[in-house]
Amino acid sequence: MFKGQPKGLFALALANTGERFGYYTMLAIFLLFIQAKFGFSAAAATQIYSIFLAGVYFMPFFGGVLADKIGYGKCVTIGIGVMFLGYLCLAVPTAADLTGKIMMFGALTLIAIGTGLFKGNLQVMVGNLYDDPKYSSRRDAAFSLFYMAINVGSMFAPSMAKAMTNWSLGKYDLVYNANVPALAHQVMDGTITPENLANLQNIAATMPGAAGMDMAAFAPYYIERLSTAYNGGFAVACVSLILSVLIYYGCRSWFKHADVNAKQAKAANPAAETELTPAQTKSRISALIFVFAVVIFFWMAFHQNGATMTFFARDYTASSVTGGLRIGFNIWCLALIALSVYTLFNVFQAESRKAKIISGAVTAGLWGLAAALYMKMPGTVNIQPSDFQQFNPFYVVALTPVSLAIFGALAKKGKEPSAPRKIGLGMFVAGAGFLILTLGSMGLASPKELGGTVSPDLVSPTWLISTYLILTFAELLLSPMGISFVSKVAPPKYKGMMMGGWFAATAIGNYLVSVPGLLWMRIPLWSIWLVLIAICVLAGVFMFANMKKIESATE
Repeated sequence: MFKGQPKGLFALALANTGERFGYYTMLAIFLLFIQAKFGFSAAAATQIYSIFLAGVYFMPFFGGVLADKIGYGKCVTIGIGVMFLGYLCLAVPTAADLTGKIMMFGALTLIAIGTGLFKGNLQVMVGNLYDDPKYSSRRDAAFSLFYMAINVGSMFAPSMAKAMTNWSLGKYDLVYNANVPALAHQVMDGTITPENLANLQNIAATMPGAAGMDMAAFAPYYIERLSTAYNGGFAVACVSLILSVLIYYGCRSWFKHADVNAKQAKAANPAAETELTPAQTKSRISALIFVFAVVIFFWMAFHQNGATMTFFARDYTASSVTGGLRIGFNIWCLALIALSVYTLFNVFQAESRKAKIISGAVTAGLWGLAAALYMKMPGTVNIQPSDFQQFNPFYVVALTPVSLAIFGALAKKGKEPSAPRKIGLGMFVAGAGFLILTLGSMGLASPKELGGTVSPDLVSPTWLISTYLILTFAELLLSPMGISFVSKVAPPKYKGMMMGGWFAATAIGNYLVSVPGLLWMRIPLWSIWLVLIAICVLAGVFMFANMKKIESATE
């Protein structure tokens, strides 16, 4: 799995892991933050969220165009600095007024620009490592490993966000409750009903820090403390970026030779560069555009994890778990289980008997440690909406070696699907994921009927956990394979631009994330997921209808 890969891959992957850890820590609580602090409606909050995501993923197109001219490494360095300033601004507590909004939107703009300079260009350098014939056959596996490393960072992010929130609120003897932000804003707006006021009073009575307060005082007090707690979560991104910088520059000698654009590579070795004909260039770009068109709709559906799926976690899903399900809400248990997958695979892949025995012993030890941590957990574990976002990266990390083994076995038999076919299959699998949520939503009140409050009929967390599992299968078929496909097929002088095109397609999909949010208060809950199923299936059909054109362009 790791054998035979250039060490530059691991340096670039770890640098990206640190940056992604901070980004996903921020993203896990961002939607909750803007609703809690500013009282935005679900429609407005998802619109802001989707515009921000669109910016984050559209800016790599311009970052790629710039890097094709000045170099990938320069753009990565500038991007890190700009991102740091953005996270720093977001971490500063402000009032919930116009100045606070300007500060927030300014921070988001800096983060989007910095990510645009950093993300795509780092991945181009990963791809450049595999232009060497010595490593070319390992390109797809490399991007799967690179993608796994990204998800190591994002797996721990929700737990970090939760820990920062609980720690900050705990200083004031307050606890997180999903009902409070909406009810508090109703008090502050003068629109709360007597029933909801009584509900808020009952919740406040459970918090020692609210003792002696009437609801007119408690509402702004809680909102301010919760907003400040979220600011602490954003500060984590600043620290993680510093770690990324240290890794990137500390190991730069490992991948410095990959930090060359087409112009620089040609100047260094004119004989090595083979120019594509205009027809070949056009054919390759056309194939990539077909792929970009499909992934728009994947990301529209997939990134509901931070939008409508977060709303479902907050408003329709039980806020505590008991029994065996508790293990899923202990990040250290999940981390040990994920690690044990790799050691277990090494039992079968190791070349010596001694290595197999050691790997088996380590696997057993990891399982034992996970079991010990599980046994020490309380009988009932309280969970927050952001906790569910750790399942997708956990599944990515744990299932990557499984995916590599399956496709490796198929490759040996000459039956491995092409990257475009994997992408098409991924769209159908994503549709199956939302079918689970459709079934889980049957019989539940619509968001409009709830009126911004939590449903009295809460469902098991297993509905969301299962949905994340199926969506992860789709993601592994689509995302790392798509990035690898772009790095392989893009005409050399347009590598940065084409990698930016992948992210631009992702950006459009992220903007369309707001569509289900706009429908959230308008249609029955189950029909939200049905819309997403239809979109995924139609995109998959479109992909296979154009498969011959796409595959012929890469021959």
